[in-house]
Amino acid sequence: MKTPSEIDQLVIQHLLSFVSEKRIQTMERVLSNRTRYVTLVLEDIYQSQNASAAVRTCECLGVQDIHIIEKVSSYAVNRKVLKGSNKWMNIIKHKEKNQDNTALCYQHLRSAGYKILVTDPDPDGVPIHEIDLSQKMALVMGNEYEGISDYALKHADQKVHIPMYGFTESFNISVSAAICLQTILHQLRQTSIRWQLDENEIQELRLNWLRKSVRRSDLIEQEFLRTIQ
Repeated sequence: MKTPSEIDQLVIQHLLSFVSEKRIQTMERVLSNRTRYVTLVLEDIYQSQNASAAVRTCECLGVQDIHIIEKVSSYAVNRKVLKGSNKWMNIIKHKEKNQDNTALCYQHLRSAGYKILVTDPDPDGVPIHEIDLSQKMALVMGNEYEGISDYALKHADQKVHIPMYGFTESFNISVSAAICLQTILHQLRQTSIRWQLDENEIQELRLNWLRKSVRRSDLIEQEFLRTIQ
């Protein structure tokens, strides 16, 4: 009897026959550059275009997971901004009723081995280009009007900032996310740190993406599974 992993591999091989060689090459290139070593956390973002722009930035830079904390504001998808980027990512929402969702998110991240960094314009934090890369990290950003919450700031492992040289105190959230993630990931890719996904994560994503890429993949998969059982 085949194991679930072996069955998934057979399904992958079957679905690959419905995808062009160019598409397969693109998918494998993207998979080889995907990471969960770094993740982005957005706390109670008011404007959907800002959150969606940050999601798109994560996808472009190879970050697989983004966490969205909902307290007062709920994340609404802005398809014009996303350009389909959310299709290839894991968006994890923390939105339990009558709970401190920032605390729940922090618990989730720490249980997964993440060091928690909060972005804050106060220059007493560590400049983003000087942070220690030796541990998995979650970068937390607050909302457009109030910034990071007191809980998020107090319970973080480190405060970081983007050095500013003008009169204005801070960038737009989506711009800040792009600068921080690009800085971290560029430095990370120059190290010997194992930031890539492991083989099990790659296989899981490959199958998920193929299901999204092949038209009526659910019916194709069902029919194929009947032939091998």
